[in-house]
Order: sequence, then structure tokens, then C-alpha cells
Amino acid sequence: MTSDSTDKPSGYEHSGTLRALFERLISWNAAPSVSPAAVFFFAQNKTNQIVPEVTVDLRGAVVTWASRDKSSKKNVLELKSKNGVEFLIQYDTDSIINDWHKVLVDTIRQLVSPFISHWSPLTFVSVVETSLIIKERSGTMMDKRRDQKRVRTKLMKFLLKRPTLQSVKEKGYIRENVFGCHLATLCAQEKTTVPRFVEKCIRAVEKRGLDIDGIYRVSGNLAVIQKLRFKADHAEELDLEDGQWEDIHVITGALKLFFRELPEPLFPYSHFNGFIKAIKQRVAILKKLEYKTFKSLPAPNHDTMQLLFGHLRNVIRHGDENRMSVQNVAIVFGPTLLRPETESANITMHMVFQNQIVELILNEYEVIFFSS
Repeated sequence: MTSDSTDKPSGYEHSGTLRALFERLISWNAAPSVSPAAVFFFAQNKTNQIVPEVTVDLRGAVVTWASRDKSSKKNVLELKSKNGVEFLIQYDTDSIINDWHKVLVDTIRQLVSPFISHWSPLTFVSVVETSLIIKERSGTMMDKRRDQKRVRTKLMKFLLKRPTLQSVKEKGYIRENVFGCHLATLCAQEKTTVPRFVEKCIRAVEKRGLDIDGIYRVSGNLAVIQKLRFKADHAEELDLEDGQWEDIHVITGALKLFFRELPEPLFPYSHFNGFIKAIKQRVAILKKLEYKTFKSLPAPNHDTMQLLFGHLRNVIRHGDENRMSVQNVAIVFGPTLLRPETESANITMHMVFQNQIVELILNEYEVIFFSS
């Protein structure tokens, strides 16, 4: 630092090798896209043979030790000029960086003295083996708002380009869970009219469970049922012949849970009142059920219902071994397969009707599903 005034204290010059950090790089080392470079900051001399590349006016400047959020390196000084320019200056040797700190602090303190009015800006001689860079920040709120607006714009463009969850599901990138999925959605995903899980469960029970006492009435181990549920939701292939599903009550419990967790029951809400009306009008019940109600069911509901009730008929045929009568099966499956969309004060009557409807379909299965 030098003084041009003859009636003020004689100026002095302090030079040395320092490292600096610039905002465009995150690291003190050279980034792959930036070639290592040396930048020189020359002290101003009287002959003006060398023009300084960068000068820093220390009048009104502040120098402090940089905090950890500014740099993880040790011995880092933070120099902020009056006009908003900011430098991070570093050197590994404690004594050298401490000398610089003292020089800067003393100089800034002298510059605020009324005795000293004309000082030349202090400049540095700095050579860095890696990337030497200067950190400059705009102190204006306008720049900050502009940056924030730019970030918001980029974020909005990114979000608008993202496909909707529904479109991703339609393209098959996201697989719906088996449990808790709408019947039509699950069947569309599997390209069938009867869910594969239902088919596998029925096949397993038909193979090794028709003569088991209390089939569908006896509860299986809840923890194992939940394990089977998780497997069905996440596994591409589910083998119910695996030893861990040896207990047939686990499979029947999982099948009942599947129907219980359908967002809309197997008997659709739109048809619930039709079934109730039909069960009340005993004289024309079969005709109403066959031609008006069942024939208007969506294919996944109709075909799944046909497979399930056909299987339950086989269970009833083995009633001597498993002690499952038509009434017992109706009590188990009535509330599971059909329910009103909104609960009402007639819940007790609805439960009676639910069981009666299931019982009727079991007794008239051939007429309802196979009459021409």
C-alpha cells in the first residue's frame, strides 16, 4: 500500500503469495472444466510500469476470519469492500496469514482516521498453483430477486415437463398394488377379467383345502397373512405352493382380505340397491337378478363373481368334511362382498340382506350365470 501525499505518513507496501476463492467454483482446486491458472495482483508502483489487474479500495472495507460455511479450509480471511466485492483469501502458514490479517486491519483502521484522507488502494501479489479466483457478490436485492426468479422459472419448467402419475401408471412404469386396488384397474393392468391373485388362491384351496374343517370360517395367522399380502403386492411371481404358505387358512384369510380391501366391493355400489330390491321381491327374484342386475355388471365384477361363487359351491359340496354349509358361507362372505356406499341406520337390515343375497346366488348359481 502506498501514499501519494507528502504531508501524510509515508506509505508502505506489503506483498506475498495468497490463495483466493471465486463464486464460480465450488472447490479450491481446479474444476475439470476450468484450466488451472495463475492470476497476479501487482502492487501499484510509482512508475506505473505495471498496471494492477485487480485493486481493492480498503476505505470502508471489513476483514474477518471466514466462517466454516464460507470455506472448510483453515486460515481463510474474508475481505468485504464498501461496494459489495468480497474476497476469500487463504494461506496455509499461520504466521503469514496472521501478518496479512494485521496489515489489513491496521490499514482499514488508519483509513477511517480523519488525518489520512488520500491513500492509494491496497493491492496484492498473489500466485496460486491451482485455480486462483476472486469471489464477487452483488450486494443488491435486485440481483437476489433475479436469481430467485430464475430458479423458480427453471423449477416450474421441470415440474410442468413431468408426466402425471396417472399417465405413468397407464404406461406401466408404476405397478399398482394387488391389495387395495380397484378391481377394474387391477384387471386392466393384468390384462384379464379376473385378478391373478384370486385365481391362485382359489386354485390352492381347491387343491388342498376343500376338506379342511372350518375352511374360510377359521382365521389364519394374521402376521403370515400380512406377509403374503406384502409378497402379492411386490413380487412378480407368487408361488402359493411354497412351504411358508402351508397353512391353508392363511390363503383363505388373504383371499377374504383382498375382497374386504377393494375400494369398491365386488358387488358395485351402483348395483347395491338393485340387489336389495330384488331380494325383497321374492316372486320375481330370479328374473330380476339374472336379466337386470347380473347382466349389467362390468366384466371384471361378473367374471370374478362367477369364479368365486363356483369355487364356494365346491366348498359346500365337501360340507361333510369341512362343515361349511350354504348359510355358513353366506355369513362369512355377505358383508365382505357387498355393502352400501354410505352407512345408514338400516345397517342391521343390510347385513341380513347381504347374507340372503349371497345365499341366493349360491343356491341358484347355474341359473344366474349359465341360463341362456
